[in-house]
Amino acid sequence: MKQTRIGSKLAKHGMALAAASILALGIAASPARAQSSDCANAQAASQNPGYPSASVKRYIKTPTGYLLVLRMGDNVFEQIEAFAICERVPSASLSAIGFANVTFGFWDADKKAFNPKTFRNVEMASIVGSLAWKEGKPSIHAHGVAGDKLFDTYGGHILAMEVGTGSLEVTVTVYPQQLERAIDPKIGANVLGL
Repeated sequence: MKQTRIGSKLAKHGMALAAASILALGIAASPARAQSSDCANAQAASQNPGYPSASVKRYIKTPTGYLLVLRMGDNVFEQIEAFAICERVPSASLSAIGFANVTFGFWDADKKAFNPKTFRNVEMASIVGSLAWKEGKPSIHAHGVAGDKLFDTYGGHILAMEVGTGSLEVTVTVYPQQLERAIDPKIGANVLGL
């Protein structure tokens, strides 16, 4: 199955499909760190047929959280969400650099929707964001700046991103509190609650 079909199914079915993928691999998401690391790494490999080897690790533990190295063809949000579920990350800040195909969105307050624009084969000069939870599922809010081969740059809210030619390095700084995101009725957009 192609990556794009998997991405649309995960978006449609959310955490239930992510959990089903984990169980289909015969790996239970448990509190034990060693098992949960295997869980997310195995799921990441299974979702990207371009990297069939389950031996390619996607992340390691660091003193302040984790370092993820995603590979060409990985759906960035799906991989971070699977990781957050497996490691039971309560909330975190994200920063990243690397190569990508990225869709930015500019918020139209009148329509209460994003106007999207996709850029292919760009280098992400900077990505910053946060990881929280919404309705029992991981919720990522990220912004970034991308540069092309002509050194033109583009940026904004990241709606979707796939790792391009190369890799994407994501630093995850974990916080002990579980933070939730919810729709603010005044603006009609997700807002992080403290």
